[in-house]
Amino acid sequence: MYKIETFIPKGSLQDIRKALLEVDAGHIGNYRGCLSYFPVTGVWFSEEGSNPTIGQQGEWSEEPELKVEVNVEDENKDRTVEAIRKVHPYEEPVINAIKLM
Repeated sequence: MYKIETFIPKGSLQDIRKALLEVDAGHIGNYRGCLSYFPVTGVWFSEEGSNPTIGQQGEWSEEPELKVEVNVEDENKDRTVEAIRKVHPYEEPVINAIKLM
């Protein structure tokens, strides 16, 4: 099993939830779409050549975000990561796939 986590702007939560449900991420027993999210603050510097969704090229940005976590079976990891990439609004999304014991 893997825990997949990503960081999104608040307004993207419903898009991520829908994408995860479509690939059956967060399926636990008789429950579907199980995930957790909580507020964090994202900080980044947009380098030359970037196309930031939030902020300006050549500047630091600091924005409220949500950290979204969902557990998936091993065979569903790649499909889940791809589903997040398709709807994630950031040019370079952070998506962590952490193997659980």
